[in-house]
Amino acid sequence: MHRAILFILAAFALPASLMASELQPFSASYTADWKQLPFSGKAERSLQKQEDGTWKLDFSASMLVAGLTETSWLSIVNGAVQPHKYRYARNGLGKSKKIKHDFDWQTQRATGSDRGTPVNLTLIQGVQDKSSYQLALQRDIAKGKTSMSYQVLDGDELETYDFRVLGEERVETLVGTVDAIKVERVRDPTQSKRITVLWFAKDWDFLLVRLQQVEKDGKEYQIILEQGSVNNKTVKGHS
Repeated sequence: MHRAILFILAAFALPASLMASELQPFSASYTADWKQLPFSGKAERSLQKQEDGTWKLDFSASMLVAGLTETSWLSIVNGAVQPHKYRYARNGLGKSKKIKHDFDWQTQRATGSDRGTPVNLTLIQGVQDKSSYQLALQRDIAKGKTSMSYQVLDGDELETYDFRVLGEERVETLVGTVDAIKVERVRDPTQSKRITVLWFAKDWDFLLVRLQQVEKDGKEYQIILEQGSVNNKTVKGHS
Protein backbone atom coordinates (compact mmCIF):
# COMPACT_ATOMS: atom_id res chain seq x y z
CA MET A 1 0.00 0.00 0.00
CA HIS A 2 2.78 2.40 0.89
CA ARG A 3 4.49 1.73 -2.43
CA ALA A 4 1.23 2.38 -4.29
CA ILE A 5 0.74 5.77 -2.65
CA LEU A 6 4.38 6.70 -3.17
CA PHE A 7 4.05 5.87 -6.85
CA ILE A 8 1.11 8.24 -7.21
CA LEU A 9 3.12 11.01 -5.56
CA ALA A 10 6.06 10.30 -7.84
CA ALA A 11 3.83 10.15 -10.90
CA PHE A 12 2.72 13.70 -10.23
CA ALA A 13 6.30 14.73 -10.84
CA LEU A 14 5.82 14.17 -14.49
CA PRO A 15 6.01 17.53 -16.20
CA ALA A 16 3.91 20.14 -17.83
CA SER A 17 4.76 21.92 -21.08
CA LEU A 18 7.14 23.41 -23.58
CA MET A 19 7.69 24.08 -27.26
CA ALA A 20 10.33 22.29 -29.30
CA SER A 21 12.69 25.27 -29.57
CA GLU A 22 11.96 27.32 -26.46
CA LEU A 23 10.75 26.50 -22.98
CA GLN A 24 7.44 28.08 -22.07
CA PRO A 25 6.45 28.98 -18.48
CA PHE A 26 3.57 26.88 -17.18
CA SER A 27 1.56 25.91 -14.16
CA ALA A 28 -0.60 22.82 -13.82
CA SER A 29 -2.57 20.94 -11.19
CA TYR A 30 -3.61 17.29 -11.22
CA THR A 31 -5.91 14.97 -9.34
CA ALA A 32 -5.34 11.25 -8.84
CA ASP A 33 -7.57 8.29 -8.31
CA TRP A 34 -7.16 4.53 -8.03
CA LYS A 35 -9.76 1.84 -7.79
CA GLN A 36 -8.58 0.22 -4.57
CA LEU A 37 -8.63 3.30 -2.28
CA PRO A 38 -11.48 5.71 -1.38
CA PHE A 39 -9.43 8.93 -1.36
CA SER A 40 -7.66 11.08 -3.93
CA GLY A 41 -4.56 13.22 -4.08
CA LYS A 42 -3.52 16.48 -5.70
CA ALA A 43 -0.33 18.00 -7.03
CA GLU A 44 0.94 21.22 -8.54
CA ARG A 45 3.79 21.81 -10.95
CA SER A 46 5.25 24.95 -12.46
CA LEU A 47 8.10 26.12 -14.66
CA GLN A 48 9.32 29.70 -14.36
CA LYS A 49 12.19 31.60 -15.93
CA GLN A 50 14.67 33.14 -13.49
CA GLU A 51 16.32 36.56 -13.72
CA ASP A 52 19.63 34.99 -14.74
CA GLY A 53 18.00 33.21 -17.69
CA THR A 54 17.87 29.77 -16.10
CA TRP A 55 14.63 27.91 -15.36
CA LYS A 56 13.16 26.59 -12.12
CA LEU A 57 10.90 23.54 -12.23
CA ASP A 58 8.84 23.14 -9.05
CA PHE A 59 6.62 20.27 -7.97
CA SER A 60 4.65 19.57 -4.81
CA ALA A 61 2.19 16.80 -3.98
CA SER A 62 0.05 15.71 -1.06
CA MET A 63 -1.97 12.58 -0.47
CA LEU A 64 -3.56 11.66 2.83
CA VAL A 65 -0.68 12.00 5.35
CA ALA A 66 2.14 11.97 2.78
CA GLY A 67 3.76 14.76 0.83
CA LEU A 68 6.76 15.59 -1.29
CA THR A 69 8.50 18.52 -2.93
CA GLU A 70 10.86 18.47 -5.89
CA THR A 71 12.81 21.30 -7.53
CA SER A 72 15.13 21.33 -10.54
CA TRP A 73 17.16 24.29 -11.79
CA LEU A 74 18.14 23.95 -15.45
CA SER A 75 19.12 25.66 -18.69
CA ILE A 76 18.84 25.05 -22.42
CA VAL A 77 22.37 24.57 -23.80
CA ASN A 78 22.87 23.97 -27.52
CA GLY A 79 19.18 23.11 -27.77
CA ALA A 80 19.29 20.49 -25.00
CA VAL A 81 18.05 20.48 -21.40
CA GLN A 82 20.94 20.70 -18.94
CA PRO A 83 20.32 20.41 -15.18
CA HIS A 84 22.24 22.47 -12.60
CA LYS A 85 20.69 21.51 -9.24
CA TYR A 86 18.09 19.01 -8.05
CA ARG A 87 16.41 18.81 -4.64
CA TYR A 88 13.85 16.28 -3.41
CA ALA A 89 12.16 15.80 -0.04
CA ARG A 90 9.44 13.35 1.02
CA ASN A 91 7.70 12.98 4.37
CA GLY A 92 5.04 10.66 5.76
CA LEU A 93 4.53 6.96 5.01
CA GLY A 94 7.40 5.83 7.16
CA LYS A 95 10.93 7.12 6.66
CA SER A 96 11.50 10.54 5.17
CA LYS A 97 13.72 10.88 2.12
CA LYS A 98 15.99 13.69 0.94
CA ILE A 99 18.09 13.94 -2.21
CA LYS A 100 20.56 16.67 -3.17
CA HIS A 101 22.31 16.65 -6.54
CA ASP A 102 24.60 19.36 -7.94
CA PHE A 103 25.82 19.23 -11.54
CA ASP A 104 29.18 20.86 -12.34
CA TRP A 105 29.55 20.77 -16.10
CA GLN A 106 32.95 22.50 -15.97
CA THR A 107 34.53 19.65 -14.02
CA GLN A 108 32.00 17.06 -15.30
CA ARG A 109 31.15 15.91 -11.80
CA ALA A 110 27.83 15.30 -10.06
CA THR A 111 27.97 15.56 -6.28
CA GLY A 112 25.52 15.55 -3.39
CA SER A 113 23.75 13.00 -1.23
CA ASP A 114 20.89 10.51 -1.38
CA ARG A 115 19.30 9.66 1.99
CA GLY A 116 22.63 10.44 3.62
CA THR A 117 24.74 8.46 1.16
CA PRO A 118 27.35 10.62 -0.62
CA VAL A 119 27.04 11.01 -4.40
CA ASN A 120 30.12 11.68 -6.52
CA LEU A 121 30.36 10.47 -10.10
CA THR A 122 31.49 11.52 -13.56
CA LEU A 123 28.99 13.32 -15.77
CA ILE A 124 28.54 12.41 -19.42
CA GLN A 125 26.94 14.59 -22.05
CA GLY A 126 23.15 14.63 -21.85
CA VAL A 127 22.74 13.35 -18.28
CA GLN A 128 19.45 14.49 -16.70
CA ASP A 129 18.09 14.66 -13.18
CA LYS A 130 14.84 12.92 -12.19
CA SER A 131 12.81 15.98 -13.09
CA SER A 132 14.67 17.54 -16.04
CA TYR A 133 14.48 14.36 -18.15
CA GLN A 134 10.73 14.88 -18.30
CA LEU A 135 11.20 18.22 -20.06
CA ALA A 136 13.68 16.57 -22.42
CA LEU A 137 11.06 13.92 -23.19
CA GLN A 138 8.43 16.49 -24.08
CA ARG A 139 10.85 18.44 -26.26
CA ASP A 140 11.72 15.28 -28.18
CA ILE A 141 8.05 14.42 -28.64
CA ALA A 142 7.47 17.94 -29.96
CA LYS A 143 10.27 17.34 -32.49
CA GLY A 144 8.44 14.28 -33.77
CA LYS A 145 10.68 11.61 -32.28
CA THR A 146 9.06 8.25 -31.65
CA SER A 147 11.76 6.55 -29.58
CA MET A 148 13.67 8.27 -26.76
CA SER A 149 16.34 7.24 -24.26
CA TYR A 150 17.85 9.25 -21.38
CA GLN A 151 20.67 8.77 -18.90
CA VAL A 152 19.25 9.89 -15.54
CA LEU A 153 21.03 10.41 -12.21
CA ASP A 154 18.79 8.20 -10.08
CA GLY A 155 19.97 7.95 -6.48
CA ASP A 156 23.73 7.48 -6.60
CA GLU A 157 24.01 5.99 -10.10
CA LEU A 158 23.08 6.57 -13.73
CA GLU A 159 20.10 4.67 -15.10
CA THR A 160 18.63 4.48 -18.60
CA TYR A 161 15.02 5.59 -19.08
CA ASP A 162 13.46 4.52 -22.41
CA PHE A 163 10.19 5.69 -24.01
CA ARG A 164 8.29 5.14 -27.25
CA VAL A 165 5.37 6.90 -28.92
CA LEU A 166 2.29 4.71 -29.40
CA GLY A 167 0.25 7.13 -31.52
CA GLU A 168 -2.38 9.86 -31.19
CA GLU A 169 -5.51 9.73 -29.07
CA ARG A 170 -8.25 12.04 -27.77
CA VAL A 171 -8.29 12.25 -23.98
CA GLU A 172 -11.06 13.36 -21.62
CA THR A 173 -9.71 15.63 -18.88
CA LEU A 174 -11.23 17.99 -16.33
CA VAL A 175 -10.63 20.88 -18.76
CA GLY A 176 -12.34 19.07 -21.64
CA THR A 177 -11.29 16.78 -24.48
CA VAL A 178 -7.76 17.25 -25.81
CA ASP A 179 -5.82 15.79 -28.72
CA ALA A 180 -2.82 13.99 -27.27
CA ILE A 181 0.30 12.00 -28.10
CA LYS A 182 0.33 8.66 -26.30
CA VAL A 183 3.72 7.55 -24.91
CA GLU A 184 4.82 4.40 -23.10
CA ARG A 185 7.72 3.87 -20.71
CA VAL A 186 9.70 0.93 -22.09
CA ARG A 187 10.83 -1.67 -19.56
CA ASP A 188 12.37 -5.12 -19.85
CA PRO A 189 9.41 -7.46 -19.17
CA THR A 190 11.77 -9.96 -17.58
CA GLN A 191 12.80 -7.30 -15.04
CA SER A 192 9.54 -5.42 -14.42
CA LYS A 193 5.86 -6.01 -15.16
CA ARG A 194 4.87 -2.42 -14.42
CA ILE A 195 3.18 -0.46 -17.22
CA THR A 196 3.30 3.33 -17.51
CA VAL A 197 1.43 5.23 -20.23
CA LEU A 198 1.38 9.02 -20.63
CA TRP A 199 -0.64 11.43 -22.76
CA PHE A 200 0.70 14.87 -23.83
CA ALA A 201 -1.55 17.59 -25.29
CA LYS A 202 -0.62 18.47 -28.88
CA ASP A 203 -2.22 21.92 -28.80
CA TRP A 204 -0.74 22.96 -25.45
CA ASP A 205 3.01 22.54 -25.96
CA PHE A 206 2.76 18.88 -25.01
CA LEU A 207 1.42 19.41 -21.52
CA LEU A 208 0.99 16.17 -19.59
CA VAL A 209 -2.77 15.61 -19.36
CA ARG A 210 -3.04 12.02 -18.20
CA LEU A 211 -0.90 9.23 -16.76
CA GLN A 212 -1.94 5.64 -16.20
CA GLN A 213 0.04 3.09 -14.19
CA VAL A 214 -0.52 -0.62 -13.77
CA GLU A 215 1.55 -2.24 -11.02
CA LYS A 216 2.93 -5.77 -11.19
CA ASP A 217 0.10 -6.93 -8.90
CA GLY A 218 -2.51 -5.55 -11.33
CA LYS A 219 -3.47 -2.47 -9.33
CA GLU A 220 -4.27 0.51 -11.53
CA TYR A 221 -3.74 4.23 -10.88
CA GLN A 222 -4.44 7.34 -12.90
CA ILE A 223 -3.75 11.08 -12.77
CA ILE A 224 -5.75 13.63 -14.77
CA LEU A 225 -5.17 17.30 -15.52
CA GLU A 226 -7.43 19.44 -13.35
CA GLN A 227 -6.41 22.88 -14.60
CA GLY A 228 -3.40 24.55 -16.14
CA SER A 229 -1.90 27.43 -18.06
CA VAL A 230 0.84 27.59 -20.68
CA ASN A 231 2.61 30.89 -21.29
CA ASN A 232 -0.20 32.62 -19.33
CA LYS A 233 -2.92 31.05 -21.50
CA THR A 234 -5.55 28.91 -19.74
CA VAL A 235 -5.64 25.32 -20.98
CA LYS A 236 -8.98 24.42 -22.51
CA GLY A 237 -10.26 21.30 -24.23
CA HIS A 238 -12.53 21.02 -27.25
CA SER A 239 -16.13 22.11 -26.77
